[in-house]
Amino acid sequence: MSVSFFKRIFLLSALIFSSLVPALAQDDEHHEGEKTVVEHGKSDEGFNMGEMIMHHIKDEHGWEFAHGLKLHLPVILYTADRGLEVFSSKDFEEGKTHNGYHIDHKTGQVHRIDTAGKADESVKVWDFSITKNVASLLLSVVLLVVILGAVKSSFAKNRGGKPTGIQRFIEPLILFIRDEVAKPNLGHGYAKYLPYLLTVFFFILANNLLGLLPGSANVTGNIAVTMVLAVIAFFVVNLSGNKHYWMHLVLPSGVPWWLLPLIIPIEIIGLFVKPVSLMIRLFANITAGHVIILSLLGLIFVANQLGGAGTAWGLSPVVIVFTLFLNLIELLVAFLQAYIFTLLTSMYIGSAIEDNHDMDHGIGYDEEHIIEPVA
Repeated sequence: MSVSFFKRIFLLSALIFSSLVPALAQDDEHHEGEKTVVEHGKSDEGFNMGEMIMHHIKDEHGWEFAHGLKLHLPVILYTADRGLEVFSSKDFEEGKTHNGYHIDHKTGQVHRIDTAGKADESVKVWDFSITKNVASLLLSVVLLVVILGAVKSSFAKNRGGKPTGIQRFIEPLILFIRDEVAKPNLGHGYAKYLPYLLTVFFFILANNLLGLLPGSANVTGNIAVTMVLAVIAFFVVNLSGNKHYWMHLVLPSGVPWWLLPLIIPIEIIGLFVKPVSLMIRLFANITAGHVIILSLLGLIFVANQLGGAGTAWGLSPVVIVFTLFLNLIELLVAFLQAYIFTLLTSMYIGSAIEDNHDMDHGIGYDEEHIIEPVA
């Protein structure tokens, strides 16, 4: 690779780092209503790394891009006695109560407040608000529609010709998922499931990449999002299962009858373990990456609190180097986790649709038909 390529990567990483530090610094100036209250630049409890990390990876009703730059998202609440109510999340800032509602900034839950100023548990509040994760998710969908729509138009114009524009980057990814994921694992029936696999891959990839930007939302690091993806995969796999797939669950071939009471429950449990593994793997890897980077950056402020500004400035170059390196690793992880989720999903579907459990779709496969082995 050329030197200019590494210069561009370094510059991009430096910009990301430089924009993250001011965002972290604001955690020394906590909002009223939470534990830390700042007076004349000093805090009662000092810098709390745990609260800082949770503040950046959890979901919230507003979208704070940087200190002083915040997008106030709509709060949409429904209660049986009042019906639907919509107002801005700005009304909840600094621990304020609005129209009898109060938000717990630690849990993100909205409660109705009684006359004593305490949460009224007798009132069920349904929260349909557009939170930071929801807004980022909608943004990723819009970006995917625009980008993939442009790829489709470019392909239609240059059918059989040289790819141009964004098509040069997206088309190899599409071909990779088709040729290296769908075909080997699904065999001749790959075309039926290819749109779903491509949707899963690009949706996860887009949200992984958006999550690396400063001030971004942690969508794929939210277990609710990964759970929905896993549940969809569960239904796609099991609704596609043929008789061989279900017979293998209830009456595995080649298993002695006296082992069936042990094997059958294990096979049934496996139905649910697969989607759970998909859910936890994506959630844990994305969240762990964010936590490690934020922990490294937080060391600067811990050093400033314990040893003063000189210690913080002395530690900063080391933290910068490790943070830039981990940002590059996270870029790789963004692609890798999207690929792994798609690959495992295709393998689960392949095991559900194959005619028998002894065939290997990766051997002797042709785009038009399965080539029978020569005796």
